[in-house]
Amino acid sequence: MTENTQQWYASWFDTPFYHILYKDRDHVEAQQFMDNLTEYLNIPEGGDILDLACGKGRHSVYLNSLGYNVTGVDLSENSIAYAKQFENDTLHFEVHDMCKPYKTQFDAVFNMFTSFGYFEKETDNLKTIEAIKANLNASGFGVIDFMNSNYVINNLVPENVKTVGGIDFIQKRSLKDGYIIKDISFSSEGEHFNFQERVKAFTLEDFQILFEKAGVHLLDVFGDYKLKRYDANTSERLVMIFK
Repeated sequence: MTENTQQWYASWFDTPFYHILYKDRDHVEAQQFMDNLTEYLNIPEGGDILDLACGKGRHSVYLNSLGYNVTGVDLSENSIAYAKQFENDTLHFEVHDMCKPYKTQFDAVFNMFTSFGYFEKETDNLKTIEAIKANLNASGFGVIDFMNSNYVINNLVPENVKTVGGIDFIQKRSLKDGYIIKDISFSSEGEHFNFQERVKAFTLEDFQILFEKAGVHLLDVFGDYKLKRYDANTSERLVMIFK
């Protein structure tokens, strides 16, 4: 069985296998990032945050535990269905396409952990930044946390096998037509699966062009989750603050 559509993220993110493969992501590091970011931005107590492409909501839940009113949105219906178990008066989840503005404005919009650059249409990247702009109140900040494409390309591992939950995930990586591509194949319960992740290898300069077109202003750039200075060659992340 092959799962492969034009919108690869719509099918892959909605499977349980995606969450199995990436279940060992560093929660502590992610929470420290949230701590550092909210402190740096000085988001007001009880402030409103939109977690754009929130997945199953673990970062939304943590942000909510810090005292913020959080709305988590994602295209994956399965992920949002899972996240809804955590809802309360100040934490809500909804299926939403991040290319379109949400219905209210926020003190901050977070698009975290390389949840950008998936689209086949170049115009959808610009639409997403325009949507983030529309969702910011007068004093709000937008944050995009992206991979540092230069670093990723220079350190690309062509192929490896990762075994999680008794499943051997064969991962093949390549750079093609400006996209960093990961082909993932595996078998489970006698059935074979193939998925592909495609992320546009955006550089800081590419984002600056998009920001200018969207009419937003880049304020700060950081190179890791401790908010250290960005270096185009050595930083693992590209964290951009704008409004």
